[in-house]
Amino acid sequence: QVRLVESGGGLVQAGGSLRLSCAVSGRTLSNYAMGWFRQAPGKEREFVAVISRRGGSTNYADSVKGRFTIARDNAKNTVYLQMKSLKPEDTAVYYCAADENRPYWGVPVSGSYEYNYWGQGTPVTVSS
Repeated sequence: QVRLVESGGGLVQAGGSLRLSCAVSGRTLSNYAMGWFRQAPGKEREFVAVISRRGGSTNYADSVKGRFTIARDNAKNTVYLQMKSLKPEDTAVYYCAADENRPYWGVPVSGSYEYNYWGQGTPVTVSS
């Protein structure tokens, strides 16, 4: 059974930075394309960033492009989301997710329905 555990969320002022981590256990991380999604109060869950199994391909939501960076360390079974220049509208619960259906050389996808395993989420609050 694959388990995903997010950490690193918290309260930060606008313009600040946070780095989220997602520790994966149960199976080797390289078996999965990975993604970060978020859900703000009263809103649907939305795509933030995804990364391929090898780490060579990434994709970002337009709202975070240039500010957020997704990365993975397969040796450490950990995925990261570096967030800079945070805005109040980035406030949400951030979820890590794993897609077991992507081929090793495949491009990661942004649809949350494609992801098979999810963490419990870590809250991020950006104050103005």
